[in-house]
Amino acid sequence: MATVSAERLAEVFVEVSDTLVSHFDIIEFLQMVTSRTAELIDAAAVGVLLADQHGELQFMAASDEATTLLELFQVQTAEGPCLEAYRTRAPVMIPDVRVAADRWPQFAPRAVKAGFLSVHAVPMHLRDQAIGAMNIFSTHTGGMEPNELVIAQSLADTATIGLMQERAIRRGEMLTEQLHAALNSRIVIEQAKGALSRIHGVSVDEAFGLMREFARDHNYRLGEVATYVITEPARVSGLMRP
Repeated sequence: MATVSAERLAEVFVEVSDTLVSHFDIIEFLQMVTSRTAELIDAAAVGVLLADQHGELQFMAASDEATTLLELFQVQTAEGPCLEAYRTRAPVMIPDVRVAADRWPQFAPRAVKAGFLSVHAVPMHLRDQAIGAMNIFSTHTGGMEPNELVIAQSLADTATIGLMQERAIRRGEMLTEQLHAALNSRIVIEQAKGALSRIHGVSVDEAFGLMREFARDHNYRLGEVATYVITEPARVSGLMRP
């Protein structure tokens, strides 16, 4: 393992934990995570797979092109250390990938052909939620040293927390936008109810019923009908006639 100063270690962990930036780019972020992990534990290459909405792992980033192709192959063949680490939520350590052909008949020979003699993987998860795994490749045989495993898993954990925090913020922003749109729509609906009540000489409840019926009959959303009543009455002329 390369000697890493405490200052450099701290810098990297701060960098990996900082997802609260404008225009967050998940690919760029994970590319940085793979590069920093390879640097800190002196790995030949590092790659990351994340689960999609169906729970299937997909390639996201790698520290070099050779690893990119190997990670894509791992996804296509559905075998390899990342998939096991993701399923078991535990590290997978293969000190000599040349003897792992029985375990991964397609992935193991491909990894050796790419120049890697040992492969390891750590899960990316927070409590009971797994989101992916990180692959660590080496050009020599041997297991990871305990401090290397600690650093790799800690970086994976920090990246996981950052990604889940960013997802929560985006979901929160989406919900806020949806709520804001709903509130605006509600205001317009109230205005339209009042207008229709005056035009038809009916109660606001009855006016609301007329608007809902028109929306159903013409395949409009209620908010659209209300907006047309206020801004473009010609588009709902049938509703506007008393």
